[in-house]
Amino acid sequence: MSIRRAINIAFTGVSIALASIHVYADPVVGKPAPVFSGKAADGSTINLADLKGKTVVLEWTNHDCPYVQKHYDQSSNIPGLQKDATGNDVVWLQVISSAPGKQGNVDGATAISLNEKRNAVPTNIILDPEGTIGKLYDAKTTPHMFVINNDGALVYKGGIDSIKTTNPADIPKAVPYVKEALEALSAGQPIKNSATAPYGCSIKYAG
Repeated sequence: MSIRRAINIAFTGVSIALASIHVYADPVVGKPAPVFSGKAADGSTINLADLKGKTVVLEWTNHDCPYVQKHYDQSSNIPGLQKDATGNDVVWLQVISSAPGKQGNVDGATAISLNEKRNAVPTNIILDPEGTIGKLYDAKTTPHMFVINNDGALVYKGGIDSIKTTNPADIPKAVPYVKEALEALSAGQPIKNSATAPYGCSIKYAG
Protein backbone atom coordinates (compact mmCIF):
# COMPACT_ATOMS: atom_id res chain seq x y z
CA MET A 1 0.00 0.00 0.00
CA SER A 2 1.32 3.42 -0.95
CA ILE A 3 1.83 6.11 1.69
CA ARG A 4 -0.73 8.33 -0.07
CA ARG A 5 -3.37 5.58 -0.02
CA ALA A 6 -2.69 4.88 3.65
CA ILE A 7 -3.13 8.58 4.47
CA ASN A 8 -6.37 8.72 2.49
CA ILE A 9 -7.77 5.69 4.33
CA ALA A 10 -6.78 7.18 7.69
CA PHE A 11 -8.32 10.53 6.79
CA THR A 12 -11.57 8.84 5.72
CA GLY A 13 -11.73 6.97 9.02
CA VAL A 14 -11.25 10.17 10.99
CA SER A 15 -13.92 11.93 8.90
CA ILE A 16 -16.43 9.13 9.57
CA ALA A 17 -15.66 9.23 13.29
CA LEU A 18 -16.09 13.02 13.40
CA ALA A 19 -19.36 12.75 11.48
CA SER A 20 -20.63 10.22 14.02
CA ILE A 21 -19.65 12.49 16.87
CA HIS A 22 -21.50 15.37 15.23
CA VAL A 23 -24.68 13.38 14.73
CA TYR A 24 -24.87 12.21 18.33
CA ALA A 25 -23.28 15.21 20.05
CA ASP A 26 -24.95 16.49 23.19
CA PRO A 27 -27.36 19.22 21.98
CA VAL A 28 -26.33 22.70 23.13
CA VAL A 29 -28.66 25.26 24.68
CA GLY A 30 -28.77 28.35 22.50
CA LYS A 31 -27.97 26.40 19.33
CA PRO A 32 -30.40 24.97 16.74
CA ALA A 33 -32.19 21.92 18.09
CA PRO A 34 -31.37 18.69 16.23
CA VAL A 35 -33.92 18.20 13.45
CA PHE A 36 -35.72 14.86 13.19
CA SER A 37 -38.62 13.08 11.60
CA GLY A 38 -40.53 10.42 13.51
CA LYS A 39 -43.61 8.21 13.37
CA ALA A 40 -46.42 9.30 15.66
CA ALA A 41 -48.74 7.03 17.63
CA ASP A 42 -51.67 8.13 15.46
CA GLY A 43 -49.87 7.01 12.28
CA SER A 44 -48.82 10.46 11.13
CA THR A 45 -45.25 11.65 10.62
CA ILE A 46 -43.85 14.47 12.73
CA ASN A 47 -41.08 16.64 11.32
CA LEU A 48 -39.50 19.08 13.74
CA ALA A 49 -38.66 21.42 10.85
CA ASP A 50 -42.39 21.80 10.15
CA LEU A 51 -42.94 23.13 13.67
CA LYS A 52 -40.71 26.17 13.32
CA GLY A 53 -42.62 29.17 14.57
CA LYS A 54 -43.97 27.16 17.53
CA THR A 55 -42.57 26.49 20.97
CA VAL A 56 -41.97 22.72 21.21
CA VAL A 57 -41.54 20.55 24.30
CA LEU A 58 -39.99 17.09 23.99
CA GLU A 59 -40.72 14.76 26.90
CA TRP A 60 -39.09 11.34 27.04
CA THR A 61 -41.42 8.96 28.82
CA ASN A 62 -41.90 5.35 29.96
CA HIS A 63 -45.22 4.61 31.65
CA ASP A 64 -43.73 1.78 33.77
CA CYS A 65 -41.03 4.01 35.28
CA PRO A 66 -41.79 5.03 38.90
CA TYR A 67 -40.36 8.50 38.28
CA VAL A 68 -42.81 8.96 35.41
CA GLN A 69 -45.63 7.56 37.53
CA LYS A 70 -44.80 10.18 40.18
CA HIS A 71 -45.68 12.91 37.69
CA TYR A 72 -48.66 11.14 36.07
CA ASP A 73 -50.54 8.49 38.04
CA GLN A 74 -49.69 9.81 41.50
CA SER A 75 -49.98 13.57 40.98
CA SER A 76 -51.12 14.59 37.46
CA ASN A 77 -48.23 17.07 37.46
CA ILE A 78 -47.17 16.50 33.84
CA PRO A 79 -50.74 16.29 32.48
CA GLY A 80 -51.35 19.66 34.14
CA LEU A 81 -48.27 21.13 32.51
CA GLN A 82 -49.33 19.69 29.17
CA LYS A 83 -52.78 21.24 29.48
CA ASP A 84 -51.38 24.67 30.31
CA ALA A 85 -48.75 24.49 27.56
CA THR A 86 -50.98 23.27 24.74
CA GLY A 87 -53.59 25.84 25.78
CA ASN A 88 -50.96 28.46 25.00
CA ASP A 89 -50.23 27.02 21.53
CA VAL A 90 -47.16 25.04 22.65
CA VAL A 91 -46.55 21.75 20.81
CA TRP A 92 -45.89 19.07 23.45
CA LEU A 93 -44.47 15.82 22.11
CA GLN A 94 -43.95 12.72 24.20
CA VAL A 95 -41.14 10.51 22.91
CA ILE A 96 -40.99 6.79 23.66
CA SER A 97 -37.53 5.38 22.94
CA SER A 98 -37.95 2.04 24.72
CA ALA A 99 -36.79 -0.78 22.44
CA PRO A 100 -39.02 -3.78 21.60
CA GLY A 101 -39.12 -6.23 24.50
CA LYS A 102 -37.94 -3.61 27.00
CA GLN A 103 -39.81 -1.76 29.72
CA GLY A 104 -42.05 0.99 28.38
CA ASN A 105 -42.20 -0.16 24.76
CA VAL A 106 -45.75 0.16 23.44
CA ASP A 107 -47.52 0.43 20.12
CA GLY A 108 -49.37 3.53 19.05
CA ALA A 109 -52.82 2.43 20.17
CA THR A 110 -51.54 1.52 23.63
CA ALA A 111 -49.68 4.80 23.98
CA ILE A 112 -52.85 6.73 23.14
CA SER A 113 -54.92 4.61 25.54
CA LEU A 114 -52.44 5.16 28.37
CA ASN A 115 -52.71 8.92 27.93
CA GLU A 116 -56.49 8.79 27.93
CA LYS A 117 -56.47 6.85 31.21
CA ARG A 118 -54.05 9.35 32.79
CA ASN A 119 -55.83 12.44 31.43
CA ALA A 120 -52.61 13.31 29.62
CA VAL A 121 -52.95 15.76 26.73
CA PRO A 122 -49.71 15.96 24.75
CA THR A 123 -50.04 17.23 21.21
CA ASN A 124 -48.80 13.85 19.99
CA ILE A 125 -46.61 10.87 20.84
CA ILE A 126 -43.51 9.92 18.86
CA LEU A 127 -42.59 6.23 18.73
CA ASP A 128 -38.80 5.84 18.62
CA PRO A 129 -38.12 2.12 19.27
CA GLU A 130 -34.81 2.28 17.40
CA GLY A 131 -33.68 5.07 19.73
CA THR A 132 -32.66 7.29 16.82
CA ILE A 133 -34.23 10.48 18.15
CA GLY A 134 -33.29 9.68 21.73
CA LYS A 135 -29.63 9.33 20.83
CA LEU A 136 -29.78 12.44 18.65
CA TYR A 137 -30.79 14.40 21.75
CA ASP A 138 -28.61 12.38 24.14
CA ALA A 139 -31.77 11.65 26.12
CA LYS A 140 -30.85 9.66 29.22
CA THR A 141 -33.84 9.32 31.53
CA THR A 142 -37.60 9.20 31.75
CA PRO A 143 -38.59 11.90 32.10
CA HIS A 144 -35.96 13.97 30.24
CA MET A 145 -37.19 17.32 29.00
CA PHE A 146 -36.21 19.65 26.15
CA VAL A 147 -37.75 22.99 25.17
CA ILE A 148 -37.30 24.47 21.71
CA ASN A 149 -38.27 28.06 20.91
CA ASN A 150 -40.12 29.33 17.86
CA ASP A 151 -36.84 29.97 16.04
CA GLY A 152 -35.91 26.29 16.37
CA ALA A 153 -33.25 26.86 19.05
CA LEU A 154 -32.88 24.64 22.09
CA VAL A 155 -33.55 26.83 25.14
CA TYR A 156 -33.91 24.24 27.93
CA LYS A 157 -32.75 20.71 28.61
CA GLY A 158 -32.81 18.67 31.77
CA GLY A 159 -35.13 17.58 34.53
CA ILE A 160 -38.82 18.21 34.98
CA ASP A 161 -38.01 19.72 38.37
CA SER A 162 -35.29 19.87 41.03
CA ILE A 163 -36.11 17.09 43.50
CA LYS A 164 -34.90 13.72 42.30
CA THR A 165 -37.25 11.31 44.03
CA THR A 166 -40.26 9.13 43.23
CA ASN A 167 -42.29 10.78 45.99
CA PRO A 168 -45.14 12.97 44.64
CA ALA A 169 -45.15 14.91 47.93
CA ASP A 170 -41.87 16.49 46.79
CA ILE A 171 -43.39 18.12 43.70
CA PRO A 172 -44.75 21.25 45.43
CA LYS A 173 -41.36 21.78 47.11
CA ALA A 174 -39.32 21.43 43.92
CA VAL A 175 -38.16 24.12 41.50
CA PRO A 176 -40.43 23.47 38.48
CA TYR A 177 -37.78 23.87 35.81
CA VAL A 178 -39.94 23.18 32.75
CA LYS A 179 -42.83 25.31 33.97
CA GLU A 180 -40.44 28.18 34.68
CA ALA A 181 -38.77 27.80 31.28
CA LEU A 182 -42.10 27.99 29.44
CA GLU A 183 -43.26 30.97 31.49
CA ALA A 184 -40.00 32.83 30.86
CA LEU A 185 -40.15 32.06 27.16
CA SER A 186 -43.74 33.28 26.93
CA ALA A 187 -42.83 36.51 28.72
CA GLY A 188 -39.73 37.11 26.60
CA GLN A 189 -37.53 36.72 29.66
CA PRO A 190 -34.23 34.83 29.99
CA ILE A 191 -34.55 31.27 31.27
CA LYS A 192 -32.81 31.20 34.64
CA ASN A 193 -32.05 27.47 34.72
CA SER A 194 -31.56 26.55 31.07
CA ALA A 195 -29.60 23.31 31.58
CA THR A 196 -30.20 21.05 34.56
CA ALA A 197 -29.54 17.42 35.47
CA PRO A 198 -32.33 15.04 34.40
CA TYR A 199 -33.46 12.31 36.74
CA GLY A 200 -35.53 9.17 36.39
CA CYS A 201 -35.24 5.68 34.94
CA SER A 202 -32.61 5.09 32.30
CA ILE A 203 -34.05 5.00 28.79
CA LYS A 204 -34.35 1.40 27.65
CA TYR A 205 -32.44 1.61 24.39
CA ALA A 206 -31.76 -1.50 22.33
CA GLY A 207 -28.58 -3.25 23.33
